[in-house]
Amino acid sequence: MLTVIMETKDNESELAQTLSALIAGAVEGLISDVIILDHGSTDESHIVADAAGCRFCPDWDLGEILRSARGEWLMLLEPGARPVGRWVEEVAQYVSLNKSPARFSPSRMHKRPLFKRLAHRARPLESGFLVRKRDAVEAVGDKRPLSDTAERRTARKLAIELVPAWVALESRSACERHRASG
Repeated sequence: MLTVIMETKDNESELAQTLSALIAGAVEGLISDVIILDHGSTDESHIVADAAGCRFCPDWDLGEILRSARGEWLMLLEPGARPVGRWVEEVAQYVSLNKSPARFSPSRMHKRPLFKRLAHRARPLESGFLVRKRDAVEAVGDKRPLSDTAERRTARKLAIELVPAWVALESRSACERHRASG
């Protein structure tokens, strides 16, 4: 079993998208709990998290959060990211057979234009991060961001694709621009 952890600040819509994609993992018994680490959201992120049965933490200490996670493995995601395809079976198989961290493969359907890919340095959690709880607990300090757990760590690349969070963020921005111009 694994625990999903996400950091958020005003990502109500993106949280809803990610959490809906994770339902299959919860139903199949792969996901034991979901923890949302908040950075002062002023939107309804806490309501989305509560409705999905997540633990919403407005004040948190990363070391304590990691130690309190129910799962033996942690899946670190950005709000808006969504694993696709047969991800539940693939992740379950990976965590049962491996000890090393892993990242999802980028979605082939959602790629930034070439210039943006060349100019853009991928964020540490853009491809998600799968790590054993024990290894994460050893690697973190108290108030460091979740991305520090994944940064500068080598990880295997899973065949499972992940729609990156920036897709959901760009979609929300386009909707807001459309509403403002309409």
